[in-house]
Amino acid sequence: MKILYISISGNTRSFVQRLKTYAFDKYNVPIEVKEIHENSVFEDETAPFFTFVPTYLDGGNGVDNGDTEILTETMREYLEYHGNYRYCLGVVGSGNKNFNHQYCLTAKQYAQKFDFPFLADYELRGTQEDLERVYTIMKQTISE
Repeated sequence: MKILYISISGNTRSFVQRLKTYAFDKYNVPIEVKEIHENSVFEDETAPFFTFVPTYLDGGNGVDNGDTEILTETMREYLEYHGNYRYCLGVVGSGNKNFNHQYCLTAKQYAQKFDFPFLADYELRGTQEDLERVYTIMKQTISE
């Protein structure tokens, strides 16, 4: 199992690292993780992976008057690079539910743009129940 993620505040990094530990400790399943950031060297992906992305937007409300993705553009560019998105099995989004319609909007936009499924969401750093739920969804997605 492989996860590509971007983390701005550390919440996504924390969740992915805890998910990696959970999968190995409970199921003996190793998860390879790769953090994408503005200094990343873009590479061609050749195997399936999941994408984890937080939501950072500027302007608009994301529903009827637009929005602009900020801070996470490097992940979008990485997915676009040589068609890496073709290997993505789905996206998991995070955010703050206080932002209503913008909650996980970046992940939902990626799913629409790249035509892969929006698999799950969690708020901020996520809970233990979120870890278990997201892991189950990932395992089911691989089994399909």
